[in-house]
Amino acid sequence: GRGFEIAQGRLGPGRIHHCMRLIGMAERALEMMVNRVQLRTTFGEPIAKHGGIVRDIALSRVEIDQCRLLTMQAAEMIDRVGNRLARQHVAMIKVAAPNMALKVVDRAIQSYGGMGVCQDTVLAYMWACCRTLRLADGPDEVPACVFMTTWFLSSLCFGSSLDVGDISDCGIGSST
Repeated sequence: GRGFEIAQGRLGPGRIHHCMRLIGMAERALEMMVNRVQLRTTFGEPIAKHGGIVRDIALSRVEIDQCRLLTMQAAEMIDRVGNRLARQHVAMIKVAAPNMALKVVDRAIQSYGGMGVCQDTVLAYMWACCRTLRLADGPDEVPACVFMTTWFLSSLCFGSSLDVGDISDCGIGSST
């Protein structure tokens, strides 16, 4: 019957769920990093007073908010036009959110030093979850391929809209 079609229809919302989880983990890691840099000292003062860590915190905030907005846009597109037409947006968040979360969690681990990779904090577990979700529903190359075929190639064709189903793989050319 229609099992495969139904399963495919769940991928978009499922991927949005994964991205929301990743954004939540990144938020928690950022919160932990901010708290840690106020308490941990080097050279007699909190590491929050060192410029590098402040830059890491600011960059993390920007990256989290970018992914949150992109995820909200993808969810809105699914609501407005359906899963099939929202594929480009879902593909973008499938690549962006896990990579963002890994970076933010890694920065938080860095702020903790060796303690960041032991079981005294949740950070090592969060990093493993983020890395695993990068592979969920296929590696980054799969949604990047979807994004490339729906956005990049369509812009090469004088703004015409390409149907992902007409592209046999990530190479240029149609399957017909």
